[in-house]
Amino acid sequence: MSKILVIEDEAAIRRVLVKILSEENDTYTVEEAEDGLSGIEKIKNEDYDLVLCDIKMPKMDGVEVLEATKKIKPEIPIVMISGHGDLDTAVNTMRLGAFDYISKPPDLNRLLNTVRNALDRKELVVENKILKKKVSKKYEMIGESEAISKIKDMIDKVAPTDARVLITGPNGTGKELVAHWLHEKSERSKGPLIEVNCAAIPSELIESELFGHVKGAFTSANKDRAGKFEAANGGTIFLDEIGDMSLSAQAKVLRALQENKIQRVGSDKDIKVDVRVVAATNKDLKKEIESGKFREDLYHRLAVILIEVPALNNRRDDIPLLVDYFSEKIANEQGTAKKRFTEKALRQLQDYDWTGNIRELRNVVERLIILGGNEVSESDVQLFASK
Repeated sequence: MSKILVIEDEAAIRRVLVKILSEENDTYTVEEAEDGLSGIEKIKNEDYDLVLCDIKMPKMDGVEVLEATKKIKPEIPIVMISGHGDLDTAVNTMRLGAFDYISKPPDLNRLLNTVRNALDRKELVVENKILKKKVSKKYEMIGESEAISKIKDMIDKVAPTDARVLITGPNGTGKELVAHWLHEKSERSKGPLIEVNCAAIPSELIESELFGHVKGAFTSANKDRAGKFEAANGGTIFLDEIGDMSLSAQAKVLRALQENKIQRVGSDKDIKVDVRVVAATNKDLKKEIESGKFREDLYHRLAVILIEVPALNNRRDDIPLLVDYFSEKIANEQGTAKKRFTEKALRQLQDYDWTGNIRELRNVVERLIILGGNEVSESDVQLFASK
């Protein structure tokens, strides 16, 4: 059932709006407020799916109600009610976040269509929030060891800034999780997070992938194409395995960081971009610099903040928590009951040499759940966890 609040100081118009909405759809619950101040109090204390708000009111006008509501409960769509002389103001309120406006006296079809559209929009916003929570759950960082606690503290300090971050650590340690959390906890979280695996893209295509190209720039360039930097505008670009990037692409990335501009391959036109760069590598970039494979000036641009993700062998205290997390996740994926691991089985896993880090642990846990007994025992680990 949708809950609608009508804020209108003219009693006759307020009654008409309430009557129309109540009679049109028996799933609408309609409440009233006679001025902006009482309307804001109701919005603070109740959950509404839609607000209809007059513009000219005593005590607190509709623009003030709109601005206050966007701070308190930004997800609520607000439809402004405008008199003939308020049309310019009504249009301006849409720039401030109003969903739409209707004129007095309200046209029945226009009113009902606007209400239906606004409620549909609210439903989409709620669905998106649920999806975002699921995404966040997917990239949850599991662990309470000192090393992981330090990384979480570092993320909390660094994420709200626009500082560039270089994440280092062996393969399979979860560097991409750090990148996702840096984005989700940042002021850019409403913008895109664009991931680029520099090791997976051939060197001759990396520049086109990052910066885009214009038609005819090379043989297969049949049309203009935007690159990852443009796609990430307003958000974050995550350059994974940046140690594998070609020197020519490194030079262009350096320019993008210095000037906040890029050029598509085959074009000399500058395109401004507003992007936060987070990079990751499993290589020792200082050794790569010494051997001439990585630009020192780019390294210093990227490594404003360094976050080192430890190997699993260096955070063995987290293994029971990770096993529990993967056991539940795998059970949900397979639609089966979660299996318990005995204390001895967990200790056996803690003594294991995890050369593949967390990625390997996840695979071993899945193997043990499939092949082990109803309760995963030490003997199951000895039988099925070996390489």
